[in-house]
Amino acid sequence: MSDKLKVTTTAIPGVLIVEPRVFGDERGFFLESFNQRAFNEAVGADVRFVQDNRSRSARGVLRGLHYQLPPHAQGKLVSVVRGSVFDVAVDIRRHSPSYGRWVGVELSEHNHRQLWIPPGLAHGFLVTSDSADFLYKTSAYYAPEAERSIRWNDPALGIAWPLDGPPTLSAKDAAAPGLDQAEHPLAPSA
Repeated sequence: MSDKLKVTTTAIPGVLIVEPRVFGDERGFFLESFNQRAFNEAVGADVRFVQDNRSRSARGVLRGLHYQLPPHAQGKLVSVVRGSVFDVAVDIRRHSPSYGRWVGVELSEHNHRQLWIPPGLAHGFLVTSDSADFLYKTSAYYAPEAERSIRWNDPALGIAWPLDGPPTLSAKDAAAPGLDQAEHPLAPSA
């Protein structure tokens, strides 16, 4: 493992909590937010990112659960640079031993955590601060024809979102099908 990153496994094989080394003092802090060599060593694969995305959302906004079908399936390295979110990855690969399982992690400007979500998983997050700036590095380009969603509150998943009230959803997310009706990647991927 790299001395630049602390990597923690989760209940879903391949989904990793990545924590860069932070150097801080009375002036503030410095961290290397991404290093290709250290990241590839941490995940045990040669992952190349092709797109960076940023979103800002208000408290209570829930985005997801989103994914893209192969051959456009995206791996995502996600982080928060302002505020905090409850970030969720769901294994929707039908032949995976962890199919239908989810993991949730707090990502914030204070803990500097990142979450690596390999291709073949759905992803979503709930903003838990007044607002949050969320960054996504993706391993495939956005392909609208391959984009799909799963309903955020599907009882088959049982995600324990830390909600204070009803979330704010897009029309697309509010109308998303449950896991049993959604199109899925056909096989596990790394």
